[in-house]
Amino acid sequence: MGITKKVTVLAVGLGLVTLSACGSSDDGGTGGDGGGSRTVTLVSHNSWAVSKDVVAAFEKQSGYRLKVLEDGDAGQAVNKAVLTKDNPQGDVLFGVDNTLLSRALDNGLFQPYEAKGSGSILPEYRVDEDKHRVTPVDSGDICVNYDKAWFAEHGLTPPKTFDDLIKPEYKDLLVVENASTSSPGLGFLLGTAAKYGDEGWQDYWKKLKANGVKVAGGWEQAYNEEFSGSAGGRKAGADRPLVVSYASSPPAEVIYADPKPDTAPTGVAEDTCFRQVEYAGLLANAKNPEGGKALLDFLIGTTFQDDMPLNMFVYPVVEGARVPEDFARFGPQAKAPQTMDPAKIAENRDQWVKSWTSLVLR
Repeated sequence: MGITKKVTVLAVGLGLVTLSACGSSDDGGTGGDGGGSRTVTLVSHNSWAVSKDVVAAFEKQSGYRLKVLEDGDAGQAVNKAVLTKDNPQGDVLFGVDNTLLSRALDNGLFQPYEAKGSGSILPEYRVDEDKHRVTPVDSGDICVNYDKAWFAEHGLTPPKTFDDLIKPEYKDLLVVENASTSSPGLGFLLGTAAKYGDEGWQDYWKKLKANGVKVAGGWEQAYNEEFSGSAGGRKAGADRPLVVSYASSPPAEVIYADPKPDTAPTGVAEDTCFRQVEYAGLLANAKNPEGGKALLDFLIGTTFQDDMPLNMFVYPVVEGARVPEDFARFGPQAKAPQTMDPAKIAENRDQWVKSWTSLVLR
């Protein structure tokens, strides 16, 4: 989300077959541009995953064949879309989140379209309602995860809050992602800014650095190589029992384990969460705008929304969508996550990242 390709990487760490990354790579003889064709092209970050029967349902319902182009993480996908906006790679861009939304809107990436069924989108996820340039698709919480076994073995209570993470007993235990290159890393930075304010967040990070925080380049390295609680981390001999990840990581550790445990091996420090929302939009110079509109309609329909939790490990954003029992049980949404207005993110993001880089990495 900016969500990184967490589910696929996690599945590999658990020794499983990776999840389907796209519905159809066949361009139907159109050359893949969707121009005047029955192909609609979705550009996404590399966390896109959907069930084959759901893709089939879209293609049958709409009459369009779906082609998916994965283009790195969310930041890379948005940046490339900006550079190619006059001749875009596809018709719809999925995966721009609330941390990057202003960059997409300010650069004129999208044309207005109010998706059919948008009235069912929960009010807390709606943005840009006067212009309808983006459609909310999913949400998730970026939170500190902890290794239950490690804390039990060491007789230490897991942290619950941001303040806990700077206490001496948690020294050298936390790994975070680089805020300048990683979506969860940026989300965690924004969470601290929301918690401590424009000035206080820097003092917090000074204390976190003094307490031995380790910075990894991205989620895959942090979670699967440095975090002792993940399946991949256990295989790698990881020694950090705290990691910035997602509230949906514990259910993934359960659902894709064999044998399946009764309880999740990892937990979430709920008062460290930042709410992330992902959007999709019809690209300004889409070659197949009608196909793009049909796809946006489908993304907020119940067929797709019900499918997301166990594929992309995110929560639906429309009223009445179903959340699987195990997903809700092991990965409930945070009750009071940190949030931030996209306008404030737009105003401060680049300077905050620059200050964070100077403060933490140098």
